Amino acid sequence: MYCVRNVTEDLYWVGANDHRLHLFENIHPIPRGVSYNAYLLLDEKTVLFDTVDWSACRQLLENVEHLLGERPLDYLVINHMEPDHGASIEEILLRWPQVKVISTEKSFLFMRQFGFQIDGHALIEVKEGDTQTFGKHTVTFVAAPMVHWPEAMVTFDTTNGVLFSADAFGSFGALDGKLFADEVNFDRDWIDDARRYLTNIVGKYGPHIQLLLKKAGTILDQIKYICPLHGPVWRKDLGYFIDKYDKWSRYEPEEKGVMIAYASMYGNTEAAAQALAAKLCEKGVTNVWVYDVSNTHVSYLVSESFRLSHIVLASVTYNLGIYPVMHDYLMHLKGLNLQNRTFALIENGSWAPKSGDLMQKFVDEELKNMTVLNDRLSIASSLHADKAAELESLADSIVESMQ
Repeated sequence: MYCVRNVTEDLYWVGANDHRLHLFENIHPIPRGVSYNAYLLLDEKTVLFDTVDWSACRQLLENVEHLLGERPLDYLVINHMEPDHGASIEEILLRWPQVKVISTEKSFLFMRQFGFQIDGHALIEVKEGDTQTFGKHTVTFVAAPMVHWPEAMVTFDTTNGVLFSADAFGSFGALDGKLFADEVNFDRDWIDDARRYLTNIVGKYGPHIQLLLKKAGTILDQIKYICPLHGPVWRKDLGYFIDKYDKWSRYEPEEKGVMIAYASMYGNTEAAAQALAAKLCEKGVTNVWVYDVSNTHVSYLVSESFRLSHIVLASVTYNLGIYPVMHDYLMHLKGLNLQNRTFALIENGSWAPKSGDLMQKFVDEELKNMTVLNDRLSIASSLHADKAAELESLADSIVESMQ
């Protein structure tokens, strides 16, 4: 059974929702599922913008066939070749062998690398600034390399103001009938998934996102709809989401607040983390979030690190090093290029506390534009009353740095 929604005029969403997939890219948990968005334009010529993951191919075909009726599919525009969007390309070519495929040079290279049988079909290679007219609709193609693959582009329909934004402005979460961002309480129910999606998938490429935002800024008054490949379509309050992307890609915190990430073997380092959280709240800093790095998936830790201005690392010493899951979290921050945060440290070690020095070295040498507070809480096995002054001093230092 087909499941489509009208986006605007003669443009339709023909994608699918996936609640069966547990791990996006086989790494990131998606408890609310994910959507694969594709769009069909019914102009003098018919145009399909992107496809879907292979698991959703049947739904895509039912949707497209329902809307086309007896009409042929004239064009297939591929903005992004990653398999969660490009896996059904070959099936489209088998169903409509006369379709003309529009994409970038590198995208066609990737199609061949994935084994898609595209040669023998009509291929139209486009680059920055090229245009194509389908009847009353004219689109222009804009290069978006490394957002987040090197072949990516976005397509802007100058007729109706629709920006097909590829993986930009996307989000985890299945749509479940609600296509538009204004049909949900986005700030309450979706922003965390959108941040986790952006920071973990595209976070490393902030400068490339900034370049794309600058390009979009030149036509911002013309953009009426943002149609991403995952998550809701934007038709109202576009500035809200564009501002979020601007902050995330500049590595600026969304909020002043404290994330306390602790690695604890027997609960003693956790107790110190909780004691610090209580102290901060007593001093009026209540935007405090405490996470156990051992049982919180690192994608959530990364998302919170992008959201908040201050990060407290609390770790036991393990084999004279940083506790492995804490080290893994730090490696993700490095890999995703997080910058412009203030760190504080809590270390624990029963006979040779080393984690504090090692975490400081990592932040100083491996991360960019970070500040590490001088005050540090160092405990031997567990937090005792004689450490009350150090705990107080650390809390005061964090509060002062937030002023």
